[in-house]
Amino acid sequence: MGQRQVARCSRCGTIVDSEIMSRSKCPKCQVDLRSCVQCVNFDPAATFECAVKLPARVSPKDVANECPHFSGRTSWERETTAAPSHNNNPKEPSGAKKAFDDLFKF
Repeated sequence: MGQRQVARCSRCGTIVDSEIMSRSKCPKCQVDLRSCVQCVNFDPAATFECAVKLPARVSPKDVANECPHFSGRTSWERETTAAPSHNNNPKEPSGAKKAFDDLFKF
């Protein structure tokens, strides 16, 4: 198993394009992606909640802004793949359908 670098929406967790533009929005919840909460420098424990020394607070933190220090946050996640199906009989259910049928003895 390998790893992949992904960007996720800070609100709903949906995987988003790591190339965040000024008006990018999450395809699922429509939150602005070019905002403080999506930035690698966002730090709730730091002054003005930013790892970069800023002259003034940027607020609100979840609305699009044009901060010159913005850099989208990404993380490394393990790639997972489903086990290959060894079902050679096309009339026999496989995967989730088979598990459901087995659970309720259909």
